[in-house]
Amino acid sequence: MDHPRRQQVLQAIVEDYVHSREPVGSQALVERHHLGVSSATVRNDMGVLEEEGLIMAPHTSAGRIPTEKGYRTFVDQITSLKPLNSPQRRAIRTLLEGAEDIDDVMERSVRLLAQLTHQVAVVQYPVAAVVTIRHVELVRMDEHHVLVVLIPADGRVSQRTIALSAPVDEHVVLDTRARVLGAVTARAVLEAASLLGTSALQAPVEQRPLLMAVAEALQALAASSSEQRMVMAGTANLAHSTGDFARTIGPVLEALEEQVALLRLLSEMQQDDRGIAVRIGADDASDPLVETSVVATGYGPQESAKVGVLGPTRMDYPHTMAAVRAVARYLSRVLDA
Repeated sequence: MDHPRRQQVLQAIVEDYVHSREPVGSQALVERHHLGVSSATVRNDMGVLEEEGLIMAPHTSAGRIPTEKGYRTFVDQITSLKPLNSPQRRAIRTLLEGAEDIDDVMERSVRLLAQLTHQVAVVQYPVAAVVTIRHVELVRMDEHHVLVVLIPADGRVSQRTIALSAPVDEHVVLDTRARVLGAVTARAVLEAASLLGTSALQAPVEQRPLLMAVAEALQALAASSSEQRMVMAGTANLAHSTGDFARTIGPVLEALEEQVALLRLLSEMQQDDRGIAVRIGADDASDPLVETSVVATGYGPQESAKVGVLGPTRMDYPHTMAAVRAVARYLSRVLDA
């Protein structure tokens, strides 16, 4: 759109409707936004915007509301994002920097983003190209059970209890631990698993079952590290937006629970020049997320994973985009530390 005043009118309609959830009339626009023209002129501009499919009349009311195309045009016109205020930035920094491990970081990130935006917050786990082992611990529980604790370089702790058919004493566990540490520390997980399998063939017979069990645990860790995973928070926020959905929110909740569609969507979304990806609605009417918007951005190494929010199309886009970008930057900083 290359008509400055009509851009202003569209922006004003979006802002007012997002705030009030009520159709916006020309007289209200003139009074609230000081457009410098008469309500008749604004009505003419609104008529043009309606012809272009940017706004619509939801019923016989004189007011208008934005369409998906109108929201899209509004979002594309945002040239700069207002930074979060000092208390909000301080809250992000304090909360994320106090996290204990990557799972804690992910949980804190989505809880915080849901609170900042009042939407559903989601974050993909970063998928490392090569996962290396920082430390392994073997703890004898009793003569037939040993706890294996694997700590990869990304800080995500994995543990499992191994049941052994033959009894094992503390001395065997300590000797096995030394052999395991020598084979796996600072090595890629699959390489470490292979080395342990070879080492088991050369180890004393009493250590072999435990070594093979640790190798299997490493293989399981490699498999889980390559999976796409996500965590979310704020689903209850949708309960406050049921009026924004012409249909029931059931399909949206089901899609969030299954996660597959949302993970695929996040992976496919392309960031614009502002470093933000915004999807408004969907072309396919059968898409369960057709009445939602998703705002996301990449974080971490090569920004391969995304953090973002999902909510109804009636969304405070400038604030949401700024909040998503701010959390992503702090998240990258914490994970790089």
